[in-house]
Amino acid sequence: MSATALTPARAGQDARITLRGHLRHTGALVRRNLLWIRQDPESMFDAVLFPIVFTLLFVYVFGGSIGQALGGGQEAYVQYIVPGLMAMMGMNMAQGVGTGFNQDFNSGVMDRFRSLPIGRGSVLFAKIAVELARMLIATTILMVVGVLVGFDITNWPGLLAAVGLSAVFGSALMWIFLTLGVTMKNAQSVQAMGFLVLMPLQFGSSIFAPPQSMPGWLESFTEYNPLSSLADAARGLMVGGPVAHDLWLTLGWTVAITAVMAPVAIHKFRTKD
Repeated sequence: MSATALTPARAGQDARITLRGHLRHTGALVRRNLLWIRQDPESMFDAVLFPIVFTLLFVYVFGGSIGQALGGGQEAYVQYIVPGLMAMMGMNMAQGVGTGFNQDFNSGVMDRFRSLPIGRGSVLFAKIAVELARMLIATTILMVVGVLVGFDITNWPGLLAAVGLSAVFGSALMWIFLTLGVTMKNAQSVQAMGFLVLMPLQFGSSIFAPPQSMPGWLESFTEYNPLSSLADAARGLMVGGPVAHDLWLTLGWTVAITAVMAPVAIHKFRTKD
């Protein structure tokens, strides 16, 4: 067992740290992570390029055909796809926090953190906070590109609510990828596992196309897919339509995922050899 493995003294360390101490440690680690991004601006490429590439790709490649099915052509598809891509943003950003966390472990950075008298959860909360900031940057770029291709913002409070809902759900997904970052051997394994999770959930949802056009078995899958609930809630908030059912489903998924995965991620981080 390594020198950084959990000992009884370290096991009780978090209990002796006050809430103010946890917040101070989290703030310091957030600053460290932001400085790292400043030194490595290429780490922001996914947050900057993803919303641009996906918006242009889906609007100009699929917008005409799917838009006709929606009854309005490409303009109708823009109103449909932009809220869907916002829902998709959190999941894609969540994958990044898992790979980055794994790289920190393999480089020895996390061994140093775990040897310091800081709250173990502070390291994870700092990672999530910085990733949420990256997600908000990506969402801002998405909305700018969306407006440029014809998205009509008619409900600013609804837009802000949709952004908040996507951020809350995205933070829940980050606990899953933090757990993968701790347990998988390398960043490539985290990316591969993330791909296997992301693809079925993203394309088997209402993000890109109405589920009514899908085969019956796939349409049934989309009804239970949390990304469909998030995408539909975002559409209702941003462009109008039913909101309550999908909003409560999304919040329910958020609470359930966080309640299950947050303790697992923190425990794995504390006890990793």
